Amino acid sequence: MFNKTPCAVAIGTALMVIFSADVMAADSAELQKIHNEIQQLKENYEARIQSLETRLKDAEAFAAKADDKASQVASAPVSGPPSGANSFNPAISLVLSGTYSNLSQDPANYRITGYVPSGDIGPGKRGFSLAESELGVYANIDPDFYGGLNFAMHPDNTASVEEAFVQTIGLKRGLTFKAGRYFSGIGYLNEQHAHVWDFVDNPLAYQAFLGTQLGEDGLQVKWLAPTDTYLELGAEIGRGRSFPGSDRDKNGAGASTIFAHAGGDVGINQSWRAGLSFLQTSPQNRQYSVIDAAGDTVKNAFTGNSGLWIADFVWKYAPNGDPAFSNFKLQGEYLRRREDGNLAYKVDTSPVISSYASAQSGWYVQGVYQFVPHWRVGLRTERLSSGGVDYGVNNANLLRPDYIPTKNSVMVDYSPSEFSRLRLQLAQDKSRQGAADNQVFLQYIMSLGAHGAHIY
Repeated sequence: MFNKTPCAVAIGTALMVIFSADVMAADSAELQKIHNEIQQLKENYEARIQSLETRLKDAEAFAAKADDKASQVASAPVSGPPSGANSFNPAISLVLSGTYSNLSQDPANYRITGYVPSGDIGPGKRGFSLAESELGVYANIDPDFYGGLNFAMHPDNTASVEEAFVQTIGLKRGLTFKAGRYFSGIGYLNEQHAHVWDFVDNPLAYQAFLGTQLGEDGLQVKWLAPTDTYLELGAEIGRGRSFPGSDRDKNGAGASTIFAHAGGDVGINQSWRAGLSFLQTSPQNRQYSVIDAAGDTVKNAFTGNSGLWIADFVWKYAPNGDPAFSNFKLQGEYLRRREDGNLAYKVDTSPVISSYASAQSGWYVQGVYQFVPHWRVGLRTERLSSGGVDYGVNNANLLRPDYIPTKNSVMVDYSPSEFSRLRLQLAQDKSRQGAADNQVFLQYIMSLGAHGAHIY
């Protein structure tokens, strides 16, 4: 018989050895697997880090090239042409405009009480009529010059050259010269063509002091400062043919201007521009017709000096800097004119020449809000001050009314695209003493062809 105890111990010992060997083998395989996974992770991370380092070097090299190009652009000649003009193929555009006007007062008797008539101003004709239509041709002439022509066709079947100029584009250090006929750079609205206005008509102050808009035949120079804040300085000398000047047959310049504009961004939602301008001109025998103290229509003539200051400000707001959905623009200008010289009363019959001096001012403020894409509303309020007018010995012959012309306008317009606009405008015009004019305007503005971008 076998002894059962030693046998059982032997069998147990053998089983333990076998089991321990299996366990050790399993642990070793697991450890090797973990080791392999760690090694693979290390290799992956090293490859990724190497890839990121390569991308970083490429990005740094690209940024260095971009800085070089930016420096080259900053030192490059100023490019004067507006965007949208082709390099050498003329950008040709045609702007068509028409209005329907309902006026409670006869526009043939329009005048601004207390102010010297400044030319063809006023609300226009009653009923249906064409507004000013414009034909524009603009293009680079060569690498050094840019040129443009804007031909205006008026409702009375006449036409005029609004602009015909050449402009440098090859000068360095921010300098630009323009020669020919152009809209003066004074103020904010003066450089804008009629189809860009936010209302049907220009403010009373522009009509009283500039005859709606100052166009000049002459030479203009602008300098754009190389600063982060927008800063533009400019000066002009010209013939001085437009009101408040007068055409002349004389050598030299009849008018001069200086102006400065500054602006910038406030965050990504807001931007602004402010400016100060001065116009000096010397009208010679500037004739105009008025009703004198006796109730007769007489013709007078002024010879002397005229100086006009303009302060302007514009503030724009667009959520996230994108004006496509909604935006708001607030703008205002203050104009003050001083004139002194001699005035001839009844110049075409029995002239009475005397000294003349005046100091008058006016302002407007307007806001335009685009509340949804394509739709805008606007409100404008404006006022003129008769100021002080001294006719010398003719004080008894000519009226000096103590009256403040005012006007309030509200408009809504719809622009199906950037090439078309439909507008309704309501206004109460108290330019004439004792004759408030309630006005309703319907207007369309359509643009055909290539058209450069408008100024700020």
